[in-house]
Amino acid sequence: MSESLTLPALAERLLGEAAPARRLVALAGPPGVGKTTTAETLKSLLNEARPGIADILPMDGYHFDDLVLNARGHRPRKGAPHTFDLLGFRAMIERVKRDDGTEIAVPVFDRDLEIARAGGRIIAPTARLIIVEGNYLLLDEEGWRDLKPLFDVTVKLVAEEAVLEARLTQRWQGYGYAGAEMVAKMEGNDLPNMRLVLARSLSSDYEVRSDAG
Repeated sequence: MSESLTLPALAERLLGEAAPARRLVALAGPPGVGKTTTAETLKSLLNEARPGIADILPMDGYHFDDLVLNARGHRPRKGAPHTFDLLGFRAMIERVKRDDGTEIAVPVFDRDLEIARAGGRIIAPTARLIIVEGNYLLLDEEGWRDLKPLFDVTVKLVAEEAVLEARLTQRWQGYGYAGAEMVAKMEGNDLPNMRLVLARSLSSDYEVRSDAG
């Protein structure tokens, strides 16, 4: 059973367990749960205590480009598991975990432009705690379930479904969507992805609520 922690308590736990060897911390959760913001906050908490100890590897940098998705007929489902370069992502996780003393350039996703930017983030060789964040890190499906053994610590970010739906609605409104177009975005992709993560995720070491307070 997962242990429930606040984010500051999780940071303290990770710092208390820190070792000379690099450790990978999976931060998983459904769309709308706030993974990116939480990962950055956790990184800040860790680095405030020990400067340079933490960095982030985001799964979203491994979206297939729209050219690929359009060619495969998958563009309407962008963000679903099959629209990510899972093997490329796994190879990067394994490279980061090897901790060979070199800096590592990793891709990031530009949500405004809807593209992945190669080399958008640099993980320093001195970083000991790498926060890997993404929807499907603990997904219990072929290929994805093989990621879990690569992580030293697993964390689920959780919130009530109504909160997730409200946040996703607000996100699309922020990009100018409304009415039937926004409903199509939600019902055709975001909500199925959210329900998949909620229904088919492996267990985690810890849970952190993102809808508290």
